[in-house]
Amino acid sequence: MDIAHLWHSLLWPLARLLASLALGLLVANCIEALNWTRFLARLAAPIIRLGHLKDVVGASFSMAFFSGLAANSLLSEAYAAGKLDDRELVLANLFNSLPTYFLHLPQMFFITVPFLGTRPSLVYVGLTLLAALLRTAAILVYGRLLLPPLAEGCVVCHLGDNTFSWKKALAKGWKRFTRRIRSMVLFTVPIYVGIHYLTVYGAFDAAEKWLSQHLAFLSFMTPQAVSIVMFQVVAEFTAGLAAAGAMLGAGDLTTRQVVLALLIGNILSTPMRAFRHQFPYYAGIFSPGNAMRLIVHNQALRAASILAVTVGYGLLG
Repeated sequence: MDIAHLWHSLLWPLARLLASLALGLLVANCIEALNWTRFLARLAAPIIRLGHLKDVVGASFSMAFFSGLAANSLLSEAYAAGKLDDRELVLANLFNSLPTYFLHLPQMFFITVPFLGTRPSLVYVGLTLLAALLRTAAILVYGRLLLPPLAEGCVVCHLGDNTFSWKKALAKGWKRFTRRIRSMVLFTVPIYVGIHYLTVYGAFDAAEKWLSQHLAFLSFMTPQAVSIVMFQVVAEFTAGLAAAGAMLGAGDLTTRQVVLALLIGNILSTPMRAFRHQFPYYAGIFSPGNAMRLIVHNQALRAASILAVTVGYGLLG
């Protein structure tokens, strides 16, 4: 393979990917650090009244738009003081999945676009957003049906003063960027190069033949799509995106196939990774028993909601 062909087929697309990835990640982290999502917190009061949830749950919901630690600390203190029972603690933690999603939405979107392009990214992010909305709706319906109505509380009273500083916000965004970009490059470069050469040397054609002979139950997925799922399971979300971007760019997979593979990989990979990263953090706020219980409920509802949108997209997409 000559240098010119290598440049056009591999090096230049990879260089463009890394440049756009770095720019998008920097912008996303600055958006998160600026707390521009905080205005959504004012929606908490009417929403919690709809679901018969207590004002402390609404306050935690509001705080989760800009600090998951503050939101969970508020729930822990309320539970220790007897203001929340076991069921209400679980519901409150589940209810916070939507603001937590919005907190990380800019970073997820600006990471996904460089790999997949705008349209596939909008479809994937839109479906995960729909799953988060379904989780919130399920909690509200459950609370409306099974919890007694409560007197109106004061959600805003629980929100402390939030003094804003451009300097601190941008410094925080830059710190997050430098920490995240290193790990992303370490995953992206070898995976992108590896996928390129696996395609060139016919590895996926051979895998497709083997799958057709031995694994008929996976016949609805191509070997390329299966590899995206595997990269997400054994590595991280960025690894799956790198594989998906390489195959989408080469025309080996359609947008629908890539989105379905990422959603399935999301379902299979997230629970164990969430336990590995969240349990020490949760156990430091709640008791180990409550931490385990909250994580299990959270991941079960999350997997169910993503499975629902995956099946819907698979049938209707």
